[in-house]
Amino acid sequence: MAPPDHHQVLSAILRSDFPSFLHKVFQTLSPGQRFVRAWAVEAIAHALERVRRGEIKRLIINLPPRSLKSIAASVAFPAYVLGHDPRTRIISVTYANDLSRKMSNDFRAVIQSAWYRDAFPATKIGRFKDSEAEIELTARGFRLATSTGGTLTGRGGDIIIIDDPLKPIDALSEPKRSFVNQWFANTLLSRLDDKRTGAIVIAMQRVHMDDLCGFVLGQSDEWTVLNIPAIAESHETFALPRGKVHHRSPGEVLSPEREPIEVLRDLRTQLGSDLFSAQYHRRLCRRAAPWSNGIGSSVLGTPDRQYRAPHSPELGYRR
Repeated sequence: MAPPDHHQVLSAILRSDFPSFLHKVFQTLSPGQRFVRAWAVEAIAHALERVRRGEIKRLIINLPPRSLKSIAASVAFPAYVLGHDPRTRIISVTYANDLSRKMSNDFRAVIQSAWYRDAFPATKIGRFKDSEAEIELTARGFRLATSTGGTLTGRGGDIIIIDDPLKPIDALSEPKRSFVNQWFANTLLSRLDDKRTGAIVIAMQRVHMDDLCGFVLGQSDEWTVLNIPAIAESHETFALPRGKVHHRSPGEVLSPEREPIEVLRDLRTQLGSDLFSAQYHRRLCRRAAPWSNGIGSSVLGTPDRQYRAPHSPELGYRR
């Protein structure tokens, strides 16, 4: 028997290993850019794969900006799920229509690529719905894209993905925060076809104590949280694929290649300590305070408590 060729081996890897699949998606969408397969990317992939396997029904991913969470959660994850089961119905939500359309087009570019068709030949776009709002497959699964507040009357799904439902600047507005939270509670939550098995993923940077993450965590303890600040403040352990773990020590930066400590210090000066603490450190203020620019200035207001899913230590926990 002849040994399998390179394409067969690659397809087998992409079908069975989501981190490798995510790497290939990145190469497809960002040709020429270098992919750094850091431990945090592996932690995101591990958490999302557990959602696909039905082990997690409610997942929150909190990371600093530009940490690959949107490509992972809104593009690669739906493509991987639909590759394994093209009957799955996925609803993807973000704060703006233009961003929603971009991620929908990125998703289409992935599933129409030659390597994806080799890995998942049964996953094909159908003839009737192939737009920036909805891509339906021949097996009747789909990825439906909408923006926060969008109409979903008559629509339902197996997995709902919410990716940055609120712009950082809108976090200062109590009415806008309340609108997002109430739309989730009154509209989006009811869109799961099967409340027993359906899954919800929220991938966002924290912007306020009362943002959507704060709202859902205050309503229920069923959420598993993957929370990775830019700079570790305590000893933490994060689960990775294949039973591996990553141990993080206080002061360790998330991405020393892209954002070493000197870059983070400059960002804190440019953004102001409050905004930097919210987006990069997960320390949140309940009241909107003027953003100062002193490196050593303290966060105004009451710091948000760190949600670590104490009964689910397999994602990330403190020591």
